[in-house]
Amino acid sequence: MSVDSRAVQRDAAWQKLRVHATRLATVRSSELIDTEAARWQEFTAQIVVGAAASVGAARLLLDFTRQRVDRETLQALCTLADACDLRGAIAAMYRGDPINQTENRSALHVALRQPRGAQMGGADIEREVFLERTRMLTFAQAVRSGAITGSSGQSFTTVVNIGIGGSDLGPAMAAEALRQFTAGAPRTVFISNVDGCALADTLASADPRRTLFIIASKTFTTQETMANARSARAWLAAMLGEAAVPAHFAAVSVNAKAMNEFGVHPDYRFMMWDWVGGRYSLWSSIGVSLAIAIGAANFEALLSGAHAIDIHFRDAPWSRNLPALMALIGVWNINFLALPTLAVLPYDSRLSRFSAYLQQLEMESNGKGVTRVGAPVVHDTAPVIWGEPGNNAQHSFFQLLHQGTARAAFDFVLPVESSCGWPEHQELATANCLAQAEAFARGQSEATVLKALLASGMNAARARELAPHKVHRGDRPSSILLFDRLDPTTLGALIALYEHKVFAQSVLWDINPFDQWGVELGKKLCEAMLPAMRAPLSDASLPRTLAALIQRIAGSRD
Repeated sequence: MSVDSRAVQRDAAWQKLRVHATRLATVRSSELIDTEAARWQEFTAQIVVGAAASVGAARLLLDFTRQRVDRETLQALCTLADACDLRGAIAAMYRGDPINQTENRSALHVALRQPRGAQMGGADIEREVFLERTRMLTFAQAVRSGAITGSSGQSFTTVVNIGIGGSDLGPAMAAEALRQFTAGAPRTVFISNVDGCALADTLASADPRRTLFIIASKTFTTQETMANARSARAWLAAMLGEAAVPAHFAAVSVNAKAMNEFGVHPDYRFMMWDWVGGRYSLWSSIGVSLAIAIGAANFEALLSGAHAIDIHFRDAPWSRNLPALMALIGVWNINFLALPTLAVLPYDSRLSRFSAYLQQLEMESNGKGVTRVGAPVVHDTAPVIWGEPGNNAQHSFFQLLHQGTARAAFDFVLPVESSCGWPEHQELATANCLAQAEAFARGQSEATVLKALLASGMNAARARELAPHKVHRGDRPSSILLFDRLDPTTLGALIALYEHKVFAQSVLWDINPFDQWGVELGKKLCEAMLPAMRAPLSDASLPRTLAALIQRIAGSRD
């Protein structure tokens, strides 16, 4: 099909969806939920992910019955996916085509979690992936078991991952989520912020003889990462001497010269490829700290869960395809219901960093203002992602969402089983989650409130005065992502679900999700700013207001 005919089909599909949005504008969520007899069958989809025997199988269910869509709208959204050739885009990514066209690179994170024989990206890519995976997991197991030691011959009790962005958020989130699988491992700490506080707090209680640092920086030049790495090195050298440095430093990088100069152990170096973006790199050697924390078998289970979603995304029809459905519903909410934010609300405290991880995944990927050919986009793209573990959120910002003027859609992320083995607590958390989803969807009318107040014995005048304050408008759309338990297989599947959702939305919006030019300008300006910070009166080229602020900061330090 020609580019022009594809564009015509795409525009027609978007226009049809606008008609559906107008049609449904006055239809209450409760009406959709209660009047469609097959709502549960047609507006839920699930997948059972086979997994390593050590962790069992992972079952994920997407319940989008509370979204403001009906059968016709869902069919129209699936038509949009076909009009945008989503199936062809998936095939191109899995083949290793250079779909990141601004950098002329492939985006082959799916190759990182493939099993032997899958040949995602080709036989050469598969061979490279397995060689590096074996090296990394062998190292991780040796650190975990104490076979690899520090300069004094003692095993490591603390592993400090120094990175930022994709070299931090994914492994840090996963290590917290899988804390129950870390028994017998060294304590794993993740350092990212450049202000030095987290590093200082970590070093204050660390034993230098038993501390391993892993520097995660592809270029070995990332400003924040190298500032923290240099401080860590200086601390260790002061404590143990320069000769001890190599035994305590590993790295994930391609810059051999810089690693040599720094003193990274020659056998503790792991590679990255330019066909993997940072925010998609958890599955690579960037995950070495996580592998140390949870062990090789559990890391393999994480990969297995993600790969199962890769196959599901490639093969399942849109109406049963979890990542595609999440993407289509997101486009519907953002572009047709004018809901610019998505709150991700996990009802499991172990997923406390999940929303932060998704912030980078979604907003750095799809926070774009031009199409693949450089033309301005004519619609909104990525939503603002935010969130907090569910019950905490209920007692902080849910008031705004129930009765305020802010507009948002919600993803409730809900386990059936408790991560800590306290089922009575999980039962209460689950009841809260389901109650909130129902309240957001159905709301509470003024007539219902008034009737309840009068039934309580309140006089009519006071009841009429109070009733407007207790009205919940409802019609807040949400999905529930239900899974059996939070284990490595499930977490791998959850992450891959959102990765593929992001990719599918990029295709629907015709944008490139794999570059991030937006973060470069601030980095460039920071490099120019540092000399002025160190010598505030030396640069007359600075704007007056900026120069004045820098001088104020410098004056406060004197």
